[in-house]
Amino acid sequence: MSAYTLYITHKNYSSWSLRGWLLMRAFDIRFIEKMVPLDEHMKIPALNGISPTGKVPCLVNGNVTVWESLAIAEYLAEKHPAKMLWPLPENMRSHARAISAEMQNGFAALRTACPMNMRRPERILAVGDDVKADVARIMDIWTDCLARYGGPFLFGHFSIADAMYAPVYSRFKTNGLVRGKNSDVVARYGEALESLPAWQEWYQAALMETAFVPTNEV
Repeated sequence: MSAYTLYITHKNYSSWSLRGWLLMRAFDIRFIEKMVPLDEHMKIPALNGISPTGKVPCLVNGNVTVWESLAIAEYLAEKHPAKMLWPLPENMRSHARAISAEMQNGFAALRTACPMNMRRPERILAVGDDVKADVARIMDIWTDCLARYGGPFLFGHFSIADAMYAPVYSRFKTNGLVRGKNSDVVARYGEALESLPAWQEWYQAALMETAFVPTNEV
């Protein structure tokens, strides 16, 4: 049995949970999944005494506890170097780290206006200029990476960078945020993500969930 335990919350809504879970599943890093539900105050009381922030994902490995998606990814990359969670060439690896950190720390307008909701039927959501600016920056990142490294993922093979941006694809698709000349880029990248058995497993589980979080039902 794996020593890893990964704490996550509702698969339909939790973009941060998806990042850690998808990375581990796609790279066949075995773990025990612990689902911890949100309460009516959007808190996760079951994480008290486990995660110092009370947020997901949280990875526990023996006496080691790691929170924050990118920190979890870095920890796993150190523990499993042969799996090449980051691209191997230095220039690609530094590029992947930069855009992953940008995802971790940025795009607040997109996150706020367009929460992940895989279960909601697709429709075009009207958004403000701040969200449009976030979408444009992400499209620049995806277009550059896919052209520079040849696809089908951002750095050729699936990596931490793709795990960080995977929930964004779900937001784009559900809310109809990308149209026109960039739609082909989103479609090609989305096809690669959706081809992953790990993505399909998460998506099907998300559709089966019955939890209802009003603030995510925009």
